[in-house]
Amino acid sequence: MEHIEHLEHTETPKDMKSQIWKTFWILLAFTVVDIVIYFILLSNHSMWKNWLFILLGVVKAYFIVGVFMHMKFERKTLMYSIIVPMIFVVFFVTLMIIEGDYTNLLRWFK
Repeated sequence: MEHIEHLEHTETPKDMKSQIWKTFWILLAFTVVDIVIYFILLSNHSMWKNWLFILLGVVKAYFIVGVFMHMKFERKTLMYSIIVPMIFVVFFVTLMIIEGDYTNLLRWFK
């Protein structure tokens, strides 16, 4: 019989449990900050509020995908095949937010 190696992804580190807990606490801190900012800016309706929540969401998504979905330990081609389409999605969401703000601006100054 021929020995075939499976090189689907790299090995996870030995301290994976500590990395998961560290990531959990980081995500919890970002979520608490997210909620506090939401209640502080509850009456404020501006583009900065949207950008801030999108930025916090992207940072949290980075940690979730990197550690909990083990993307940190995958090969570069797999990482890029997932990250590049997400960059386009973020770009299009950005364009939609800008367009929505422009439409809202036109409605108020007609």
